[in-house]
Amino acid sequence: MILSILDTDLYKFSTSNAYFQLYPLAEGTFKFNDRNAERYDDAFLAELKAELYNLGKLALTREEYEYVIKRVKYIGQNYWEWLASFRFEPDKIDARLDAEGHLQIEVTDYLYKVTLYEVPVLAIVAELRNKYRGVKVDYSKAIGLLEDKLALANENALSFSEFGTRRRFSSELHDRIVACIKEKCPKYCAGTSNVYFAMKYGLTPVGTFPHEWVMFHSGVFGYKRANFLSLEDWIKVYDGALGTALIDTFTTKSFLRTLTMKQAKLLDGFRQDSGDEVTVGEMVIARLKEFGIDPASKLIVFSNALDFPKYKRVADYFRGKIKFSAGIGTNITCDPGIEGYKPANIVMKLSRCRMSAKDPWEKVIKISDDLGKHMGDDREFEIARYELHID
Repeated sequence: MILSILDTDLYKFSTSNAYFQLYPLAEGTFKFNDRNAERYDDAFLAELKAELYNLGKLALTREEYEYVIKRVKYIGQNYWEWLASFRFEPDKIDARLDAEGHLQIEVTDYLYKVTLYEVPVLAIVAELRNKYRGVKVDYSKAIGLLEDKLALANENALSFSEFGTRRRFSSELHDRIVACIKEKCPKYCAGTSNVYFAMKYGLTPVGTFPHEWVMFHSGVFGYKRANFLSLEDWIKVYDGALGTALIDTFTTKSFLRTLTMKQAKLLDGFRQDSGDEVTVGEMVIARLKEFGIDPASKLIVFSNALDFPKYKRVADYFRGKIKFSAGIGTNITCDPGIEGYKPANIVMKLSRCRMSAKDPWEKVIKISDDLGKHMGDDREFEIARYELHID
C-alpha cells in the first residue's frame, strides 16, 4: 500500500532534516487519533500489522536518491545520504485495539526518524479501512468527478496543490488521480505534497512544516515563544527557502502576535489549516499592514478541508487583496463517488517529546482555530491557554 519511501509528504522530509540538523538527540512519540472513533476487529488488526511490517522493506533507491539530490536542493545531501540507510522498524509501531475496538497506535524514536512514520501509517489505515468495509471504487466514475473539479479550477484560475496522501482511498486511485491532474490541469496545479508522485509525473514537490514542529518547540522551550522559536529555527536551517508558515498550532491570533517584522518580510506566505478562511485571511492581511508590508506581495495557502466550490468562494473574496493558493487533500484523493460514503477522519500527531534521553518527557498539545482539531492533555490546555492569553 506504500509504494516507496518517497510515498509521503515532502514536509516529513523537511521536518526530519530540521531535527537531524538542530536536534539530533531529541525524541518523540506519535499517537494515532480517529476523530470518528470507528471500531475494528482482530482480523483488521492482523492485516494492519502485516502491512506495517511491509514498511520495513522500503529503502531509498538509487534513482530516487539522484532525484531528490537534484530536485530538493534545499535539503542537504548529508540528509539524503542518511535516508538511504534508513529503514522503518515495524517493531517500534505499537498497534492494538482497546476494549471497545478502537484503534490505538503509537511510535517512539528519535524525532528525525519517528516523524517519518506518520503519513505511511495513516495511508495504510485509511486504505485498509475501505477494504475492511468492502468499499470498492468505480475508477471511471471517480476520475469523472475529479475532471469536473479540475474544470472548475481551470475556468476560475484556481491554483492548488494535491495534499491527499494521508487519507487517500488507495494508493492505486491516488496514482490515477495525480496522472489525471498532470494531464487535465497543468496550468493551475502547483504541485503535489507526495514526493514519489512528484518524481513519477514531473510535478513540483510542495510543503514546508507541520504542526509537530511548533509543538516540539512548545514542549522543550515553552508555549510563550514556541511560534517565534520554531520559525527562527526553520529560518536557521532553510535560510528563507520553504517559506510558507503554518499558523494555527496554538491559534492564528497567538501566531500573529509573536510574528516579527523580520520573519514576516522573509516569509513567502502563510498556511491556514483551521478556522474560517475569510476571518483568518483578514487577520493575516491586517498584521502585514501593521508591518508596512503590502499583502499583495505575500501568499496565503488555504488547506482546511477544502473542496473546489468552497475554494472558489474564498478565492473570489481575496482576489486583489493577497496572493492565494490551496492545498486540497481528501476531497481529491478520497472521493470514490459512492453515495453515503464518508472518508476516514484520522490524524497522527506528536503527543510528547524531550530534548534528549536525559530529560523528562513533556506532553504536547495543539490548540486549533477549530474546536474539533484540538488535541492533547487537559492540564496542558489550561497551561497553554493561560500562557498564550487564549480566551
